[in-house]
Amino acid sequence: MIKILYVEDNEENIYMLSRRLKKKGFEIVIARDGEEGITMAQDESPDLILMDLSLPKLDGWGATRQLKANPQTKHIPVIALSAHAMAEHKASALDAGCNDYDTKPVDLERLLSKINMQLSENT
Repeated sequence: MIKILYVEDNEENIYMLSRRLKKKGFEIVIARDGEEGITMAQDESPDLILMDLSLPKLDGWGATRQLKANPQTKHIPVIALSAHAMAEHKASALDAGCNDYDTKPVDLERLLSKINMQLSENT
């Protein structure tokens, strides 16, 4: 089973997206801030990370930079999720090391396409 680490602090977003992804057959583990996301990425060895960018303690940009600098986690694809749809937000997420970027509210089919593309590139 493919394991996705979903790093998100909004309970409604966690509930909605994790439920929908579980129905699609993914195992979902949740981290509620960037620091917890880094720890869980090391402990859980997920196949992919969905990273909210606006997080408490350590934002998604900083968490992604740390994950990509760590030999244990640098191979894990990271898809940034943000309510900010402007081009500079996407560029800053990619600069931080994210492999892709998607906007909230999440379009499930579009996100699944990005997840599948990252997983196929990473195998």
